[in-house]
Amino acid sequence: MDLSLRSGLLENAGFVHGFSLRTGGRSAAPFDSLNLARGVGDDWVNVAENHARLARDVGYAEGALFEVSQVHGARVRVVAASDEPERVRVEEADALVASVRGAVIGVRVADCLPLLLADVRAGTVAAVHCGWRSVAAEIVDRALDAMFAAGTRAADVRAAIGPHIRACCFEVGDEVATALRAVGRGTEPTVPGGGAMKPHVDLAAIVSAQLEARGVKAAQRDDVGGCTRCDGERFYSYRRDGARSGRHLAVIAAR
Repeated sequence: MDLSLRSGLLENAGFVHGFSLRTGGRSAAPFDSLNLARGVGDDWVNVAENHARLARDVGYAEGALFEVSQVHGARVRVVAASDEPERVRVEEADALVASVRGAVIGVRVADCLPLLLADVRAGTVAAVHCGWRSVAAEIVDRALDAMFAAGTRAADVRAAIGPHIRACCFEVGDEVATALRAVGRGTEPTVPGGGAMKPHVDLAAIVSAQLEARGVKAAQRDDVGGCTRCDGERFYSYRRDGARSGRHLAVIAAR
């Protein structure tokens, strides 16, 4: 049974990574079955086993995984060689960047867009939690800023967008559409509503435009596909199932 999806671009560049599915774990309903979040009400023993299974499937050491407490902001946590995963996990941020060889970083999602970035020359990586608030706060730019500060060049970046709620399902209010249009780098990321229908937003289009504006061209970007709200067999969805939904993990290891 498949536990995760891969990006062809990142795989070809030799990066250990994955976007988890909801299948192949041991959690019971409503978290069935590969829930990777510790704070949603699932049995912690099940969550620990799920993490162990994903680590084996993707190919990283479970104890090397760095996560943060995600708050839908724009703070980026840069992982240092002296950092410990348990301590970093309680810090508030929505993106991690790592240059330490073997360090593994991940972000949790259940409709938000997971973005993995990798420097094919230096091996630096980033994992970015792109909910609409973080996208509006330009977290993609902040993550790239941190990578560029570490010596990454735009031409060396490879970017992979993971499964998330797509424009077909991401209905928002006018104020959200306005906030996201303002950071769309000239693209029109919304599908106008008709009658009582509210606008629908294409998060991938916004993130792609933000990457393009910083020099990460189309040939350097990949989208593994999948709408979390549409496909309940493969994906968790907060919008579809509410707060007692499981969470996915998008993970990548520095090379």
